[in-house]
Amino acid sequence: MEIQQSKDSECYAAAMRMLVRREHSQLELRQKLQLKDFDVAVIASAIDLLIEQDYQSDARFAQDFIVMRFNQGKGPIKISGELKQRGIEYFDLSVFDWFTLAQKIRVTKYGDDLPSDYKEIAKQKRFLQSRGFGFDQINQAFSD
Repeated sequence: MEIQQSKDSECYAAAMRMLVRREHSQLELRQKLQLKDFDVAVIASAIDLLIEQDYQSDARFAQDFIVMRFNQGKGPIKISGELKQRGIEYFDLSVFDWFTLAQKIRVTKYGDDLPSDYKEIAKQKRFLQSRGFGFDQINQAFSD
């Protein structure tokens, strides 16, 4: 029993060290702890305790992640995909103005003047698409 208790507290402490640095999703914690060779049951109990103590919250992680990526100029499609990769299925992107962000990112990268050359328009649109913006947001970024 002593050995098991020791493993439990080691796993919990490792997870806490990760959470002190930044928020993590449950999936991220589970993956990182598995890389440290902790048993799946030990990991599950440590994560459950962290959730119970409100040290780990997928909702809080999602909100922080969305704000961070929004401030980096990433669009909703990219952010949504990244959250799903981290095991987050439910999140709200509706509180952000993606149209204004797409416009701001285009102007920051290419300047105020709208391009008249088809190749340049296509290049700028591909750039915004690579940032994770949708069709409507990209087209709006090219309107006056």
